Amino acid sequence: MKLWDMSPATRLQRAFRRAGITNIIAESDLGENTGPVILVRGDAVLDEPLSTHLVANENLMILSNGTEDSVPIVAHVSADNSIKTAEAIKGEIKKELPGVKIQSPGDLDANYWKALRKRETPYAMVITNENLSDVLWRIFMGTYKGATDFITKHLWPRPAYHITRTIAPYGITPNIVTTLSAVMVLLAFYLFMQGNFGWGLAAAWMMTFLDTVDGKLARVTLTSSPWGNVFDHSIDLIHPPFWYWAWAAGLGVAGTDLSANTLYWLLAVIIGGYVLQRIIEGIAITAFGIEIHIWRPVDTFFRQITARRNPNLAILTVAMIFGRPDYGLYAVAVWTALCLALHSLQIIQAWQAKRKTGPLSSWLTRP
Repeated sequence: MKLWDMSPATRLQRAFRRAGITNIIAESDLGENTGPVILVRGDAVLDEPLSTHLVANENLMILSNGTEDSVPIVAHVSADNSIKTAEAIKGEIKKELPGVKIQSPGDLDANYWKALRKRETPYAMVITNENLSDVLWRIFMGTYKGATDFITKHLWPRPAYHITRTIAPYGITPNIVTTLSAVMVLLAFYLFMQGNFGWGLAAAWMMTFLDTVDGKLARVTLTSSPWGNVFDHSIDLIHPPFWYWAWAAGLGVAGTDLSANTLYWLLAVIIGGYVLQRIIEGIAITAFGIEIHIWRPVDTFFRQITARRNPNLAILTVAMIFGRPDYGLYAVAVWTALCLALHSLQIIQAWQAKRKTGPLSSWLTRP
């Protein structure tokens, strides 16, 4: 069986290597081992937060997800307990091990994954021929952020899953996908400038789809890198204002009735609002230690529709369908101004809350 073109054992080794564990020994060498050891079934599939949690906590055994069919799947124990723990994980003994705490994934303090800004029970599964598709889907969906836009959250998952599963065996790296998305950025920019809004939107939506695929491919194959993260996020951060400018230029080519002065003010609101909203988000991280979109449930909902690239593209697409790309620019400007006002209100409320109750925490971190 293959998980994204690697064996379950290879994926486990890669996951623990990312958590700082690089020395691997065979079960036959346990008798000679003198230090603490992590033992894991070779057919296990572990969520990344579990790997890091296990590394930091000795004398802990984790059961697989489930109730009646839960089985020991991985453990971090001392050398004295290693042989008996291996027997327990293989199902050869059923008794409890002295000094070893046995917990299910839901009992661990690992439900909040800070990197993806979400709260969910991590998975610990035994892979079989029968559940392979379910396991692959669970791994894939586990890579999604808790706070994101409605297109990424609801429209892209299923097609992105199939594309990711298709390309993973061919050695296509996340950076290759990111490079292709950068090409789509430039193509959409050129087509918008020419007033070719239909094909430009097609290229733009392809870029947003590839932007989903590259991140998911990196996480499911455990091949994310600092450079890939910078490459991907730099493109995401920089390109939207240029698309809006190109759309306005294309309106002039298409011969709309908007004056140059009107276009200037629309762009000032859209681009200025975009920049100010990103600044507000940065202020929240610096001043409060959390992203403003995960402070309260309403903030997480607002992230789905706030005036960022994908919701704005949806507005422009609707306007294009009705044959009024100029109205689309008006609508994006109005929505950006409203969202900027709401972001400003968020930051004011956050400061007031910090003064009254102390440091802020995300609602996702609470039980």
